[in-house]
Amino acid sequence: MSKVFKLISLTLILTLLLSMSLTGCKKDELKKVRLIEVTHSLFYTPQYVAITQGFFEEEGLKIELTNGKGADKCMTALLSGEADVAFMGPEASVYVYNQSREDYAINFAQLTQKDGSFLVGREPDPDFTFDKLKGKEIIGGRKGGMPEMTLEYVLKEHGLTPGVDVNVRTDIQFDVMAGAFVGGEGDYVALFEPVAATLEKEGKGYVVASIGKEGGYIPYTCYSTTKSIIEKNPDLIQKFTNAVYKGMLWVQNHSTEEIAEAVKPQFPDTDDEVLITLINRYKEQDTWKPDLILTEDGLNHMMDIMELAGELDKRADYEKIVTTKFAEKAMNNIRK
Repeated sequence: MSKVFKLISLTLILTLLLSMSLTGCKKDELKKVRLIEVTHSLFYTPQYVAITQGFFEEEGLKIELTNGKGADKCMTALLSGEADVAFMGPEASVYVYNQSREDYAINFAQLTQKDGSFLVGREPDPDFTFDKLKGKEIIGGRKGGMPEMTLEYVLKEHGLTPGVDVNVRTDIQFDVMAGAFVGGEGDYVALFEPVAATLEKEGKGYVVASIGKEGGYIPYTCYSTTKSIIEKNPDLIQKFTNAVYKGMLWVQNHSTEEIAEAVKPQFPDTDDEVLITLINRYKEQDTWKPDLILTEDGLNHMMDIMELAGELDKRADYEKIVTTKFAEKAMNNIRK
């Protein structure tokens, strides 16, 4: 082997090793963010797009995603330091603030503006009307949670009084509601996707109504973190918000088929056709909040619903539990 060939080979090897080293450093430099979500659902499509399309990595972040299976569990993880960011209904931050905690939760970005659940019955009912619920039993979720309170709000809007005209059960944990329904409990159940569609596919339940469409605008799901994290590491929260906003823009600018392909890694067991159908369903009811800003009117409307459900004795201060600066900066700095 000639000296020239040896020199070229050595140079190529050194270049390859240097490239691998640099790649490893770049990956190691990503800041881990422990994100806990209230449930794993296509309802949160822009978040999953931000993950699969690398928008968090662009911001220097690595997401460690955990399914909290309920807002109460998400808030517990956040306050105990087991999570950096919690994704759940903002009602949880109201409850915590009213406990007079010093390091309370602050909402910094809103992802959804409609309820994401669907009312599922035991038989197909294309002519469903809410008066059919009289004398029936609905598995509604945890008492004091946004899914259950929004369901009660919708029932009251249709002239039904929970506990009088219809029985809404709140004794079944969020993550086992579908199993309880399949097991024979309740006449109806309120479920998120893709769980509702899975029951339809298996012939074990049928969507009869969209709680989101019936409930109208509600600041339903937001990202929150503790007051101390915002004070100590605002750059991390800004980068996180930037990535979510990029995910939101991507969803706005791509077809349903492209979105379905993008979120597939998060829902590998869901058929492509089902993904497309469900994403369309959420898009058609204007599910996602384009600017990520939780407004004061929005928070007040949510607290109206909490009061109507008998779950709120004292309103929280908007200026204390909401900040819009991160969402506003993301919008100003990221081109549509």
